[in-house]
Amino acid sequence: MTQTFKVLSLVLTYPTREIREAAGDMKAVLADEALLGRREIRVVNDLIDELAGGDLYDMQERYVLLFDRTRTLSLHLFEHVHGESRDRGQAMVDLMAMYEEHGLKIDARELPDFLPLFLEFLSTMPLDDARDVLRQPLHIIVAIGKRLAKRQSAYAGVFRALEDIAKREPEADEVAALMAQPEHDPNDLEDLDRIWEEEAVTFGGGDDGGCGPDRLRTRIRAANRPALDPTEGA
Repeated sequence: MTQTFKVLSLVLTYPTREIREAAGDMKAVLADEALLGRREIRVVNDLIDELAGGDLYDMQERYVLLFDRTRTLSLHLFEHVHGESRDRGQAMVDLMAMYEEHGLKIDARELPDFLPLFLEFLSTMPLDDARDVLRQPLHIIVAIGKRLAKRQSAYAGVFRALEDIAKREPEADEVAALMAQPEHDPNDLEDLDRIWEEEAVTFGGGDDGGCGPDRLRTRIRAANRPALDPTEGA
């Protein structure tokens, strides 16, 4: 079990008092495992300190603005490549099946492509296997990190840390395709409502091939069209 993934999962979760109280333990894990480089440990620790020392309500408001109301920063991985199409639903089913194959049961209310949950899953695997699975959505992770860095957000350090763990750079054209997606002002409520007028994700249906890491790779890289085009009816 690689506890560093659990730490990164926690800092990408909606800020709570419990997470703030675990700040010292999280920093100790990063130091003891030393999975990250010194620079990456420092920037993640800076975020942990910020979450622990800042006003909780300010931290929560910032989190919602970034990850819940800014769609290009969504922590739901498949949203970036499938939008709300049927392909996303089948990809969810495949990913959930992979979790179950490895003994991880998730709450029915949780979407399996939520990045903190994905990192929790990686923490249960041998490191080499976890790296292989992490590399599959790495282009999405890197693109989100770049967008956060443009905003000078402390959260960008978590995404740089994940890239460091992966020990491999994603395909540049895949990152560029995601970065080309239009940004929208999360404070423009009318624009936000228009973008989020979509169909619900449908689970099941589609083809009934096998699941597992190779199937996950196929699903993540399947969509060649822009997933976030607001003109496409969901």
